[in-house]
Amino acid sequence: MPQPPAPLLIYVSGTPPGATRPPPPRPPLVGGLILFARNWQDRAQLTALCAAIKAERPDILICVDHEGGRVQRFRSDGFTHLPPMRALGALWDSASPQRAQQAALACGYVLAAELRACGVDLSFTPVLDLDWGNSEVIGDRSFSRQPQRVAALAQSLMHGLLQAGMANCGKHFPGHGFAAADSHIAMPIDERSLTTILNDDAAPYPWLAQAMSSVMPAHIVYPQVDSRPAGFSACWLQDILRRQMGFDGVIFSDDLSMEGARLLDGQPISYTQAALAALQAGCDMVLLCNQSLGDGQAVDELLAGLSAAQAQGQWQPSAASAQRCQRLLPSSPALDWPALQQDQRYQRALALLPATKEALCA
Repeated sequence: MPQPPAPLLIYVSGTPPGATRPPPPRPPLVGGLILFARNWQDRAQLTALCAAIKAERPDILICVDHEGGRVQRFRSDGFTHLPPMRALGALWDSASPQRAQQAALACGYVLAAELRACGVDLSFTPVLDLDWGNSEVIGDRSFSRQPQRVAALAQSLMHGLLQAGMANCGKHFPGHGFAAADSHIAMPIDERSLTTILNDDAAPYPWLAQAMSSVMPAHIVYPQVDSRPAGFSACWLQDILRRQMGFDGVIFSDDLSMEGARLLDGQPISYTQAALAALQAGCDMVLLCNQSLGDGQAVDELLAGLSAAQAQGQWQPSAASAQRCQRLLPSSPALDWPALQQDQRYQRALALLPATKEALCA
């Protein structure tokens, strides 16, 4: 049976000790939930939390930002400390491209297998931004400054994710590495021409278009192309990403609570206005995460606003978007944690990870 269009991906409230059950994700416009470290106590609690969510809504997508390095939400109780992606780029130089790609595949497999063993469906990875040395928020999350190297390592990592039954998400289209400002707290501007961006920062996207399950655009304005940030730009999302590059997967907005999503055409906007702008520009699903704490007022506001906009004909759910989003759900069962620890492929992948300063397992 086709699932109803559900374009909102929202937070799960903080999990106090012993709690495993979130508020039921019943609103029909909610199609996904994102977890953070604040939702983590230990593996048993995380597994129970995900199971409780799926008991309420089997069709809902459970997501997390779990890339490795400093962006890894679950770090204890057996989770492998994955290296930052820059370590894979360094391995390319110090050992060989083949060894680096082998390690990238292993990273993808370990990352996905461990998350899926606990019930998480999707990690927003890999980062495809180039490491220009300008952006602290990207920094060592990037594989490399070289787009060909980024694409090769990302493709290997995505293959590892796929082997464990997980989809992928390339981010942050068309590139966050050149702009110095952090879009979490500012509105970054990239003044370069479209030709320059396409030939450099955005180059991995057409190369990987057929392998990418989803894409997350940047909250960055590229004024030589459009006055709106990429995540609110039909030019970037529909004309360039979909038509020119041939991408047919899911487009997620980045978090609408970030500062880079709080202004549009020079004017402050509400969460509802931001969500509508992103959906109308071509996003399939919009995220509201970091400011959605406490009493959940921001989420309630967005749910009410988007429902009202639908009733007034300002926006209509897309069946095509719903179908794309459903393809992100795993199609095969996952090994549970004890079985995973005995799995030979998993053990081989652990042995292929590059050394890090941290112990592999906490």
